[in-house]
Amino acid sequence: MRTWRGRLIGLAILVVAASLIVTGTSLGGSSSSSRTAKAQAPVKVTFWQQKFEDYQQKWFTKYVRAFNKSQNKIQVTYVVVPGDVWTQKLKAAQAAGTQPDVATTNYGNIAPGVLNGQFTPLDSLLPKAAFADIKSNVRSFVQVDGKYYGYPMLVEPSAVLYYRTDLAKKAGLDVKNPPKSWPKLIKWARAMNVGNVKGITIASVAPDLGWSSWGLQYNACGHLPISTDWSKGEATDPCYTKLLNFYKALYQGSLMPQQPKVGYPDATPYGNGEVAMMVNGSWAIGQIKQYFPKLLAKTAVAPMASFNGDDKKTTATLGGWTLTVDSKSKQKQAAADFIRYLLAGNPKIMAGFFELSGYSKFTVRTSVDKALASDPKAGKDPFMKVIATKIVPYGRQEPKFPWDISFAMGTAIESAMKGKQSVPDALKTANDTINSVIQKQDLAGAGKGN
Repeated sequence: MRTWRGRLIGLAILVVAASLIVTGTSLGGSSSSSRTAKAQAPVKVTFWQQKFEDYQQKWFTKYVRAFNKSQNKIQVTYVVVPGDVWTQKLKAAQAAGTQPDVATTNYGNIAPGVLNGQFTPLDSLLPKAAFADIKSNVRSFVQVDGKYYGYPMLVEPSAVLYYRTDLAKKAGLDVKNPPKSWPKLIKWARAMNVGNVKGITIASVAPDLGWSSWGLQYNACGHLPISTDWSKGEATDPCYTKLLNFYKALYQGSLMPQQPKVGYPDATPYGNGEVAMMVNGSWAIGQIKQYFPKLLAKTAVAPMASFNGDDKKTTATLGGWTLTVDSKSKQKQAAADFIRYLLAGNPKIMAGFFELSGYSKFTVRTSVDKALASDPKAGKDPFMKVIATKIVPYGRQEPKFPWDISFAMGTAIESAMKGKQSVPDALKTANDTINSVIQKQDLAGAGKGN
């Protein structure tokens, strides 16, 4: 979830980063000389992690401690930094030469970071088997020009369809056959749009639409609204007409909240029973399990419907996090050794992380998939198998182009769905804006795919 919300963070507030130093094993008895003591001193690696859910900090703490205890050559210092000051503190540390050796990085920041010389290639620092274990549709997330600049940790699909089975049955719908096409999804929303309960909730304001609709943009057109070399806008491609008309039908048909109190990432309207269906990211599973546990038995998930009913076409992008090694690190191999242990080593380590997440985040490694498949708890989870097998394999990477491009498209969707502009006019406005961004930011020819 934070992959995209991070793009919308406003002015940073001054919050002191909480740090936790996890000590390594004892170095043993006293040395006979300062030279011997120096030779025995462990390599010190600093690891900065952006603050997420509490369980993540506990998980990182546990395994940093376990790594330090497992050997006496490397000691990792673990520092947790609040998200609202992350960028500020990281830039300040890099300018001062005190940057962390290892840091959490979202996939969207890999390409810009490589361009700025921020990251160290990991190809020679990790074994080939570690990279071979990464799922084929995720490898490109951490690659630039064929080199690996991070090791992926997880993915979170941006769009999953959640629906109330009890309300669907009451409306005479077949709960075992959720809607696969946009027309059928609209039909379901109408059938469950009863009384004070709206049929569905989905993003409805430009900032949320800008990123949450990436998967549906791919679904409608097979591409995003800019050419792959970033030389021209492609928002006026006729295929986007059906996308805007889909949102328009939901909003203007009053099948969704007209003035939602919360943004797209928040599952509260669904949890409170205000809507019968919800389009949201996989992170919403964690919210339901934590805050609305009574709804679990009444909730089912499915891939977000596609425009033509093909459930093997992309409807979600995959956001998430990776660990990177700073290019200025003086302990590159030691830093990579820690990453190997944590993310690329024993599959049970990462399997445990996904269990803690309530199976709301998903693995990027085939070996971890196998470990989860043999875990009775994972097997019993009502949502994990559907998302892991029917959504994640068809997910696409988040775009690498500047946010202004996505915001222009999000604005077009909002304008059309709320009747501020006709569909053709909204798309033309978006295309003009995108071409202006290309010119002002000198993007033409800079793209290598979206």
